[in-house]
Amino acid sequence: MGHSQPLQAFNFGRYFTKDGKNPFEFDIYGNPISWVSEEVSVTDDMGKIIFTQPNVKKPSHWSTLALKVVASKYFWGDQVKKQRETSIEQLIGRVSRWIGRQAKEQGYFNDEQANILRDEVASICLNQMAVFNSPVWFNVGIQEYDKNAGGVSAYVWDSKTDTIIPANKQMDRPQCSACFIQSIQDNMESILAVQVAEAILFKAGSGTGTNRSTLRSTRERLTGGGKPSGPVSFMKGYDAYAGIIKSGGKTRRAAKMEILNVDHPDVLDFINSKQNEERKAWALIEQGYSGGMNGDAYSSVAFQNCNMSVRAPDSFMEAVKEDSEWQTIKVITGEPCETYKAKEIMRKIAEGTHVCGDPGMQFDTIINKYHTCKNTDKINASNPCSEYMFLDDSACNLASINLMKFRTEDGKFDTEKFKQVVRVFSIAMDLIIDGASYPTSMINRNSRDYRPLGLGYANLGALLMSLGLPYDSDEGRAVSAAITSIMGGEAYKTSAELAGLVGPFKGYEKNREPMLDVIKMHRNHVRDIKVNEIPSDLRYLVNEAWDSWDDAVKIGERNGFRNSQMTVLAPTGTIAFMMDCDTTGIEPDIALVKYKVLAGGGMLKIVNQSVPMALRKLGYDEKQIKEIIGYIDKHETIEGAPELLDEHLPVFDCAFKPANGKRAIHHRGHIKMMGVCQPFISGAISKTINMSESSTVDDIVDSYIFAWEQGLKAVAIYRENSKRSQPLNTKKTEGEMVKKILKSPGNERKKLPQTRKSLTHKFDIAGHEGYLTIGLYDNGKPGEIFVTMHKTGSTIRGLMDAWATSMSLNLQYGTPVEILFGKFRHQKFEPAGFVKNIGEGGLTGKIPQIRSASSIVDYVAQFMLNNFGTGAGKVEFEVETIEKPKEEQKALADFGNEGLVCPLCGGPAKRTGNCSIVCTSCNQVQRHGCGE
Repeated sequence: MGHSQPLQAFNFGRYFTKDGKNPFEFDIYGNPISWVSEEVSVTDDMGKIIFTQPNVKKPSHWSTLALKVVASKYFWGDQVKKQRETSIEQLIGRVSRWIGRQAKEQGYFNDEQANILRDEVASICLNQMAVFNSPVWFNVGIQEYDKNAGGVSAYVWDSKTDTIIPANKQMDRPQCSACFIQSIQDNMESILAVQVAEAILFKAGSGTGTNRSTLRSTRERLTGGGKPSGPVSFMKGYDAYAGIIKSGGKTRRAAKMEILNVDHPDVLDFINSKQNEERKAWALIEQGYSGGMNGDAYSSVAFQNCNMSVRAPDSFMEAVKEDSEWQTIKVITGEPCETYKAKEIMRKIAEGTHVCGDPGMQFDTIINKYHTCKNTDKINASNPCSEYMFLDDSACNLASINLMKFRTEDGKFDTEKFKQVVRVFSIAMDLIIDGASYPTSMINRNSRDYRPLGLGYANLGALLMSLGLPYDSDEGRAVSAAITSIMGGEAYKTSAELAGLVGPFKGYEKNREPMLDVIKMHRNHVRDIKVNEIPSDLRYLVNEAWDSWDDAVKIGERNGFRNSQMTVLAPTGTIAFMMDCDTTGIEPDIALVKYKVLAGGGMLKIVNQSVPMALRKLGYDEKQIKEIIGYIDKHETIEGAPELLDEHLPVFDCAFKPANGKRAIHHRGHIKMMGVCQPFISGAISKTINMSESSTVDDIVDSYIFAWEQGLKAVAIYRENSKRSQPLNTKKTEGEMVKKILKSPGNERKKLPQTRKSLTHKFDIAGHEGYLTIGLYDNGKPGEIFVTMHKTGSTIRGLMDAWATSMSLNLQYGTPVEILFGKFRHQKFEPAGFVKNIGEGGLTGKIPQIRSASSIVDYVAQFMLNNFGTGAGKVEFEVETIEKPKEEQKALADFGNEGLVCPLCGGPAKRTGNCSIVCTSCNQVQRHGCGE
């Protein structure tokens, strides 16, 4: 219930703002903020504009990419009705004002303090130091524009009666949480009720997870006789609805997590379920169905809308190491069911991961060891990305801090500023809990009674590199652990201070002892940080961490805590772009070269700004730095750069091996980083461990065991290219299909007439001009191509002539355009980059433009497919549309192409986990978690 007399003893004043100064006019140093206007335009993978908005205002320090993402995703209103927001100030303003109102209405602060909080939140967000999760930007404050704007879920807390009541659209109680955990009971009413609640959450753009182990197995009996359906059958139904509803009404898939305990009798059915569906998709692809992410093959099989995890206690992992037996237990009676070798189950888990990336694993014992509310119930489940782990039927609102904003010019970390952001956001996120609405009354009640929060960070990988520290090193891990610890300690310290102001969370007294034990465990882990591994000028971080935790313990013993949980490490998807982060969540950088979106269109190739910072920190002079940067720009790798010492190469190692290099961070390096940060996090860490395509099932088994030994709460592994792995006989099948096509009647060579129509097209790839000439049959189909390049050596010209001759012969023998040129899409070699002559269109001006090409042959392939492939319009000579290829030809055209496209530059992207893709052109990472 709200407090009418806020306690003035709570020390909260201005830090980033000044009294009487508009936070949208002055930055945190008191300097005027410059605002600029740009046109925002978003295109699909074929270059078609799907969103555009002119004259959008942003601070000049925000990148065009940040504006593009935020304006297209977060701005409220209809442009046609002239309702739509037109500036970053309007977006951040409506959110910060709502939080200020909540501080007063809920009785935390008086008018003056509430206004201070409003301004501090606005300044932090505007200066890209931290931001809230996506549902806040979607829904908070929109009723300033329209009382019926929506964004409200089903239930709210009524402060007057201290009860949960049904919501209505006119209430300014937005749905704000990104992460949900729901329970399920072994009866049809509960099974269907969970489906309804999941649908509401997916519609709002949030994610949810459930442990289905309460559902009786297919190896048991129903009360009235008969065989139960089992949890896996119901999971199929939940997955189907998730695929239909999508997330937030958008085209992206809904975020959901399915969990089953390793002692459930149906555990092997669960483990095998997704890989079995994956193999069905392979069979469909071989029969000609589209193999893209949203194609017919994958949309026809189950479990494509969920992540899956097996939940295992320490006893199971020890049984695996000892090669002993594992007993499954009947759900209803608790009697023993089938017995398996623990190693057999673990190997089945690894086989599923090897095939399709699922299931992952959650380690139940350590999850509940660090559970602050053990006396209420155990933790059974997580959200879809496994960072939020708490009681069933609860919710968590997330926020992330941009760590690079606290790096000082001399290569230190500003802990004072960092702690202040933690403090402000801990208060703001707590206010969101009571001001929000929730999909069920139980989720609303538990969220209020326990008040879990999910503060985290992004840009760790960029920070470490800029400090001259390798990601996979003892010193890099020690610094990361210290920063993570400061965040956790300061957040709990703030929560304890808030408890002194407005009281601890309702479930605190029941859980006082276990909660204080957990806080002390977090504090004591500071002693495990390897101080001697940290550079001498950063060792103060460990002392700062101890002080924060020690204060949290002392104040918490006196006041209790306002929140049961404070921190998680989420994948930070969209919000990382909002903060102009180079790296997401706890991840390292993926590449040393990226592409910057330009205001007027197009993209600029740049070397990461972390690189020159790192080189200066390592002692290189400006001349050496310029030479090394030039080398990286040319070769897209630092390996072999002049002046660079071999001992410094690990500093620049990235998640993926560059095309012209050999180095990358080993998968164990990722697990070790998670291991040192996990002891300071309330929840868990969302991160996919990427393993090479050549990794074996045994390698994956070893990685799961290593993750458990390192103290991780959960781990997901993705073997490169596993999602589109093909049956072993693929090459043979492909060859047989080509032979069948070439041997079909009418496939004699058909030469072009001596006088024929032709088209000539000029193109420019990264400054390299060329001409493509296409000779046409009388019916408008292509029969030959010529490629002429300017300013290239004789070798390239000769190779292009030979390649074009080969393509021409294939065309004259009847090879379909889709097969012939589809095989040359995404071939990578120089010249490569962005295409200047965008906007010209195709032969009629209606064919989608080509924005980038990974090589000359890739560009030619795109042009031919756009203009002569299936679905291309008629050419300018008024000839018939090219006939649709046979299904077996479609299979080859789709073969090996996952259909993933970067939404930022339109280049090809590849999957790097069930929650992420990376663009192979601009090197931007796209992560999709729970409403982030």
